[in-house]
Amino acid sequence: MERVTLQTIADRVGVSRTTVSNAFSRPDQLKQELRQRIMEVAEELDYPGPNPAARTLRRGRAGVIGVVFTETLSYAFADSYAVGFLRGLARVAEQSGTGLHLIGWPSPGVAEEVIGDAVVDGFCLFSPEAHPLVETVLRRRLPVVTVDHPYVPGVPFVGIEDRAAASEAATCLLELGHRHIAIIAAQPMAAQVPGRGHEPAWLDIDLAADHRFGAGRARVAGYHDACLKAGLSWSDIPIHPTTNDREIARRAAARILDLDPRPTAVIAATDEIAFGVMDVAAQRGIGIPDELSVVGFDDVPAAEPAGLTTVRQPITEKGTTAGRLLLEPSRDDPAPCVLMEHRLIVRRTTAPPPRTKRNR
Repeated sequence: MERVTLQTIADRVGVSRTTVSNAFSRPDQLKQELRQRIMEVAEELDYPGPNPAARTLRRGRAGVIGVVFTETLSYAFADSYAVGFLRGLARVAEQSGTGLHLIGWPSPGVAEEVIGDAVVDGFCLFSPEAHPLVETVLRRRLPVVTVDHPYVPGVPFVGIEDRAAASEAATCLLELGHRHIAIIAAQPMAAQVPGRGHEPAWLDIDLAADHRFGAGRARVAGYHDACLKAGLSWSDIPIHPTTNDREIARRAAARILDLDPRPTAVIAATDEIAFGVMDVAAQRGIGIPDELSVVGFDDVPAAEPAGLTTVRQPITEKGTTAGRLLLEPSRDDPAPCVLMEHRLIVRRTTAPPPRTKRNR
């Protein structure tokens, strides 16, 4: 059977090939009756529609932005921070008639193949913390914006001072008198060791410049700065890495709260992790903040009703800023590096440590 093309439909309807192409890609340029006739013939001939890659070559643009995550694709729909970021990015994209192509991280090989084949006009790297992924995107030689980490010379960047913000979160607890502090860090799947889970070297302070270790890694460094400034021994502070998932974070929280002596405060690298800590504390009858203080990071919508003390960052604004940098590229040299403001929000989950453990 002969392959059906735009020209096949054009010959049947009695119009030009360009007119048929417009019926699919620029319907506003045709009268409704003519477009309907073209679509009816296309259906009769079982024509599936123009090839996206070929159409991109002809038009010079795909009308799509690739958004790359370092977690599984479901993360983009389940995590409050990711959802807020995408909301901001989508607002800018829809204003220019641009779609979003979401790319997750099921495995390094799969992610690289999807990135290599993606029909997009550019990429937004959302907290990319894996060397192969970053290199794969850059090899496409398309416009790129990185969000949170890493900062790549010559590539626009949007983020906050994660290290300084994390230091403020830890300082909040230290100034209340806490000395028995534990940390639950957020390590993305892309920075884990296949078959072995979390990479021990990820917690090595000397690896701060390694661009596999992004926002979560910078926050650990900020906690380190504050604790050392307060005179605490870093080696005495329990640190448990986990993924940014409330259910999985509960397991790390259980290990932390099983310690003897039990910490009087837990620093969580994200609000989702903090919620996991609060869940386990509630199950065990541990009072917050009377027996345990908890600090998060992000200030997602659920943080305020939960009374969570946390670091607020402009989540949705990060998305809109990244979208503008990608869709309205600057001719500035060097590429823009946009550092947005953060703020510590003190609520009901922090208080001085219990008297029996204070100042030990």
